Amino acid sequence: MPRRWLFADQLGPHFLDDRHQPVLLIESKAVFRRRAYHRQKAHLVLSALRHRAAELGDQARYLRAETYAEALREVREPVEVHHPTSRRALALVRRLDGVTVLPPKGFITSLEDFADWADDRRGALRLDAFYRFARQRHGVLVEGEEPVGGRWSLDTENRQPPPKGTARLAVPAPPMPREDDIDAEVRADLDRWEREGIRFVGRDGPRRFPATTKEARARLRHFLTHRLPEFGPYEDAMLAGDPWMAHSMLSAAFNLGLLDPMAAVRGAEQAYRSGRAPLASAEGFVRQILGWRDFVWNLYWYFGPSWRQNNELAARRRVPDWFRDLDADAVTARCLADVLAGVRDHGWVHHIPRLMVLGNYALQRGWRPAELVDWFHHSFVDGYDWVMTANVIGMSQYADLGRMTTKPYVSGGAYVNRMSDYCGDCRYDPKQRLGEDACPFTAGYWAFLARNRHRIPRNARMARTLAQLDRLTDVDAVVAQEEHRATGPP
Repeated sequence: MPRRWLFADQLGPHFLDDRHQPVLLIESKAVFRRRAYHRQKAHLVLSALRHRAAELGDQARYLRAETYAEALREVREPVEVHHPTSRRALALVRRLDGVTVLPPKGFITSLEDFADWADDRRGALRLDAFYRFARQRHGVLVEGEEPVGGRWSLDTENRQPPPKGTARLAVPAPPMPREDDIDAEVRADLDRWEREGIRFVGRDGPRRFPATTKEARARLRHFLTHRLPEFGPYEDAMLAGDPWMAHSMLSAAFNLGLLDPMAAVRGAEQAYRSGRAPLASAEGFVRQILGWRDFVWNLYWYFGPSWRQNNELAARRRVPDWFRDLDADAVTARCLADVLAGVRDHGWVHHIPRLMVLGNYALQRGWRPAELVDWFHHSFVDGYDWVMTANVIGMSQYADLGRMTTKPYVSGGAYVNRMSDYCGDCRYDPKQRLGEDACPFTAGYWAFLARNRHRIPRNARMARTLAQLDRLTDVDAVVAQEEHRATGPP
């Protein structure tokens, strides 16, 4: 049986055909030299890789080298590897002698099935249509060909603001991993690498995310039992004192390959069918895994390498140093300061702070989309090129003018005020767009629309907004104000 090479995002047992199959694991130091990763992400990846080696024992050959190619020169036997998750890694394995590339694993809808579905669409691709296709094809939350409950999406029921007067949701905290000797070794190695000149961003801290399948399964069980019921209603809500809310905190585990996504989908479905979770919550979680995660993975390959370079809104500003270096203390706007601090301290915030705070602010300021893809990739524990290309280029920065979304995800301070508790203690007023107290998000919203009104495709979802823009009498002053304020943190 050929030796199976497992990349550091292919670490679950479902990446092996046989539990006795010989394995190759490679730790490449050059990966961490090329870019400044979040310190906690580097720790998590190395911890997961080394824990997998410890689990496999003599079954695995573990090599530490400067590059993958250098390590493979020591391997004098046939090697096979599942299709990697990045174009760079795929190009590497395809040009190496003696390496056989197998189909991808770790996702539910195959590249071939997605391509057949997408080719038949003959137009813009939308999550809702793909999600319906995937639910039917894989038989998830359906009765025959129809959705359980009569609707494919219960998203409208899963957009509640946080409960008033509460600092934290009334759900049990997620179980946190216990660090061990492997984690201590990783931390010591990263300290040494920093002394040698390898740069990281963010703060070191206790490992908060699973590094083994055992840890990941324990967190999934806990989520399905204790947190899933509250996940749905508040999945779009934000609380300054509750960074985890009722989210599963499993995205990093999925993206390390520790969990089989279909097993998690079936677990949520069973939680609903057994009466342990409402349909809206189960459906919301299924939509994230079977829907969104598979959608962005497949779009990464379907749209090809040029998609990453899309910049149809002509966003030219460099990502500023204060943002790139996670300098939350330099920021006055409470929502942005808190979310940036969450990235700095945890390497993670949930999807709404990413989209409607970080991405929204960047879109309004016209930061370069490709730089933002890199920033999200390196700064988040669950960040990978395939994840962030779609989430940034196609969604948060609208840089492709709607190949996967119908409108820009841009909003003023009113959205943040409705969906969070940030605005009450902020020095900025979400209702003001002009003056010293003007909310950077509210002012930035109108400045963005004025700057891009002739680039954004006109459609029914944008008609009312652009009509409002036409009625503003102070729009030129708002644009000038935001041009001046764009030079530093808000």
